Amino acid sequence: MVPGLDAEGGMQMLNVVFWDVDGTLADTEMDGHRPAFNRAFQELGLPFHWNREEYARRLEIPGGLRRVQQACQEVGHPISDELLEQLRERKRIHYGERIAAGHVGWRPGVRRLLHALKSAGIASWIVTSSGRASVNALLAASRDEQDWFSGIVTADDVQRGKPAPDLYQLAIKRAAVEPTHALAIEDSLAGLESARAAGLACLLTPSPWETGLPARYGEAVAVLNHLGDPDHTSTVIAGPACTEGVVTVKYLQALLEGG
Repeated sequence: MVPGLDAEGGMQMLNVVFWDVDGTLADTEMDGHRPAFNRAFQELGLPFHWNREEYARRLEIPGGLRRVQQACQEVGHPISDELLEQLRERKRIHYGERIAAGHVGWRPGVRRLLHALKSAGIASWIVTSSGRASVNALLAASRDEQDWFSGIVTADDVQRGKPAPDLYQLAIKRAAVEPTHALAIEDSLAGLESARAAGLACLLTPSPWETGLPARYGEAVAVLNHLGDPDHTSTVIAGPACTEGVVTVKYLQALLEGG
């Protein structure tokens, strides 16, 4: 396919942006999910307390419950499905409390770009390996942002989370969009692999704990430290220059056209 053209030779106009949540929309991991897990571990008598360094290492495994299962295997502490479900529910409660208390902040440029996309008539969808309850907690604390998303696809909707393409494939189907007319925004290697496997161009705003991601930057259409705001401009790590200092609708369209 010629860069910038779709299968029928037309320009690849951007119709949908698919947003990851944890580490992309908001800095949820270290001050949201991590302490919520630690409180749940303590309540249920599990022998774990994840500091920042260990949790960063655990984030190489997509999905919170998969991280717990791996940790249990490492120490020879079997965990039943019943206990795992109890942990999931307790952790969800504590995560929601931390969100409501303001411990989790949105990443630079996210609100600005969401507003710009909606004004331009371009749909935004959430596509995440987290569960629906975690997404709802984040959106409930930011009422304006709830109206900016046309749909949500979570781990509750598929058998396999990222890096498998299932989440994005389902989002593409529900959004009724061709992959060539959509773009994913991700922060992780698992997210990049998932988006690319579904045929999507992917813009990366990497999380600092993604140590294996730099070697794969070439698979993204661009890599920036964040999306940028007028008083907090972004830096291009790889890809086309962002001359305005912030990611705009025009910049996203140019990325899509550039193939």
